[in-house]
Amino acid sequence: MTDDSGRNVDAADWTALAEELDTHGCALTPRLLTPEQCRDIAALYDREELFRSTIDMARHRFGSGEYRYFTHDLPDPIAGLREAFYPHLLPIAREWAARLGRPAPWPDDLAEWLALCHEAGQARSAQILLRYHAGDWNALHRDVFGDMLFPLQVVIGLDEHGTDYTGGEFLLVEQRPRAQSRGTVRVLEQGHGLIFTTRDRPVRTKRGWSAGAVRHGVSTVRTGRRRALGLVFHDAT
Repeated sequence: MTDDSGRNVDAADWTALAEELDTHGCALTPRLLTPEQCRDIAALYDREELFRSTIDMARHRFGSGEYRYFTHDLPDPIAGLREAFYPHLLPIAREWAARLGRPAPWPDDLAEWLALCHEAGQARSAQILLRYHAGDWNALHRDVFGDMLFPLQVVIGLDEHGTDYTGGEFLLVEQRPRAQSRGTVRVLEQGHGLIFTTRDRPVRTKRGWSAGAVRHGVSTVRTGRRRALGLVFHDAT
C-alpha cells in the first residue's frame, strides 16, 4: 500500500469537517482508501501475530460480533493513517477543551502524547479491527480507556454497504444538556472515515458551553459481513 491514504487525509476539507463535528457530533471524510486497500486491511484480521487480544462481544455483553486489538507494531497503512489524522484532529480537540474550560494536554507530536499515556499506566494499543456477520451488533458505549483521553477517534469502513452487507449503520446517541437525547445514524461507506467524539463534545446552551455526553454503536447487520478499522488516539490501561 502506498502513502496515498495519508495524502488523502491531508487533502480533506478540514474546515468543513470541523463544522460538521460541531453541528452533528460526527463527520464523514472523503474516500481515503481504495477497495483494494480496504480488502488488504480487512485481510489482516486472520494474521493472529498482529494482535494482542481478541474480544467476543457476546461474551462480554457488548453486543454480538468480534474485534481484535493490534499490538503496538502496527502495519504501515494503519500507523500511517493514525499519524496523518492526529495533526488535523488536534486543533479541534484543543478548541473543544477551551470551550469546556478543560486542560488540553495533547502535544503536537503523537508519539510524545502516547509516551505520556504510557507514563500514566495506559500502555496497551487500542487500535482495532472489527468484524460483524448477519445478526451482529454493537451496544452503545464510549471508548474511554483511562484518564489520558483524546476526545476524537475515527472508524473506517472496509466493506461496501448495500453490496457486501446491509444494516450495520453507525449509531450516535447524544445526551443534550437539560434535554432529551438526540440520535444520529450514518452509513459507513467503504474507504471513508467517520470522525466522532470519544466521550462528549461541547454543546452551546443559553448558559454557554456544556458537555454533551455521546455514546456510539452499530445497528444489527441484516445480511453479509461488515468490517471496519478503528483508530484511537490514546492507549489503554
